[in-house]
Amino acid sequence: MKKLSARRRHPLAALVVLIFALAVTGGLYAVLAPSGEAKAEDSAQSLAIEEGKKLYDVGCSSCHGAGGQGGTGGPSLVGVGAAAVDFQVGTGRMPMAQPGPQAVVKPTVYDQAEIDQLAAYIASLGPGPAVPEAEAYDPAGGDPARGGELFRTNCSQCHNYTGQGGALTHGKFAPNLADVNPRHIYEAMLTGPQNMPSFPDGVLPEDAKRDIIAWLDATNTSESPNPGGLSLGGYGPVGEGFFAWTIGIGMLIAVAVWIAARSAKAKKS
Repeated sequence: MKKLSARRRHPLAALVVLIFALAVTGGLYAVLAPSGEAKAEDSAQSLAIEEGKKLYDVGCSSCHGAGGQGGTGGPSLVGVGAAAVDFQVGTGRMPMAQPGPQAVVKPTVYDQAEIDQLAAYIASLGPGPAVPEAEAYDPAGGDPARGGELFRTNCSQCHNYTGQGGALTHGKFAPNLADVNPRHIYEAMLTGPQNMPSFPDGVLPEDAKRDIIAWLDATNTSESPNPGGLSLGGYGPVGEGFFAWTIGIGMLIAVAVWIAARSAKAKKS
């Protein structure tokens, strides 16, 4: 029998296979590899964390520890999240000027870019609440009427009925919420700074927080209308009623006594 001669491949076949393999590999890489935008974001985030650590080492580590684990002068920051940093540092409460029962609002030490870097570093230590998006705390998107009900139920015990603040125990106090940045109000509800309880989204949903912010925007800013005239501190019907009884009726009694005295003098003369 004649041996069948082996079929020879065309010389270009190997080249075609190689080109096809390269095309498939390139396509897979384009699909699976991170995009240039993602790489840029990762690089920017890494840089922010690095710069934030430098700021932390200088301004925060003496109280909160070299790695944010806490110390004798301050609590652990692991897991507090970026929102807590944005609130505490963005309102000037941190770093504290001196130890005391409560950190108070004061001019900020860092600008917003530095605050963002500090927040990025603290967020890298452990998962925690992120800085909210603008629509989450926009008063225009809230319902002030519903927010007033929520505020009176959850907040008025400390901040009084219109958010003007009040005294607590051992030198602590609930601050006045007049003209506070809506983002900071949202972050305070989210993180529960100092003596305040936290209200995560599972307890108080995002729309409820926005409604409370809308209520405060309508009643407790420098531009809020006050059709009743003198606000009397916004302490509510009991406190304001007590003022009316003690001061108002007291003045009426004084006027009545004065009129009676004048009438008695007129009769004698």
